[in-house]
Amino acid sequence: MSDFDAKKVAEIHEHLHSHLPSESALRVKALETLLVDKGLVNPQTIDAWIEAYTEEIGPKRGARVVAKAWSDPDYRQRLLDDAPAAIDELGYLGKATAHLKVVENSDTVHNLVVCTLCSCYPFSILGIAPAWYKAAAYRSRAVRDPRGVLAEFGVDIGDNVEIRVWDSTAELRYLVIPQRPAGTEGMSEDELAELVTRNSMIGTDRDLGEG
Repeated sequence: MSDFDAKKVAEIHEHLHSHLPSESALRVKALETLLVDKGLVNPQTIDAWIEAYTEEIGPKRGARVVAKAWSDPDYRQRLLDDAPAAIDELGYLGKATAHLKVVENSDTVHNLVVCTLCSCYPFSILGIAPAWYKAAAYRSRAVRDPRGVLAEFGVDIGDNVEIRVWDSTAELRYLVIPQRPAGTEGMSEDELAELVTRNSMIGTDRDLGEG
């Protein structure tokens, strides 16, 4: 009779379950399947919306706004003065950006965006809000301990840099213009947009890759 290796069995069990979707993902899939089976939704429509928010409406739009601001000083100033109007120039204006304020990082200032009440977010230019942005821990600690929160994202802010925390509401939302990386002077807007991360436009990323 072969020996029973409880530890080995536990490792196999853990390995197998690590590849399973989360409980919430399984519930969403079950609900989607039920709605499709009853003819209430079209699966192609769902796929189209997911692709739109992750690939088109998502952070790529915000990245193009930032890249244009880096490349065009006049546009940058219009964006800082009247963000909704400047966003509308690119055709990106939506309900979540009709009341938008743009803030800019510098050598001495770092901006961090949070929504302490719920999860207000400019989704028309940043896509679907990340799970951590909606988490109670982030919403409470970003105001009380912004340096500690940023450190957990791997962002070390020196004492010589002021951190400004902006609290979004249903009426006013924020977009951060990160600092343009050194060595990118010859890059096109398309190339610059590739350097911009979603987190940098929220403020949980600071030093972007150099060209």
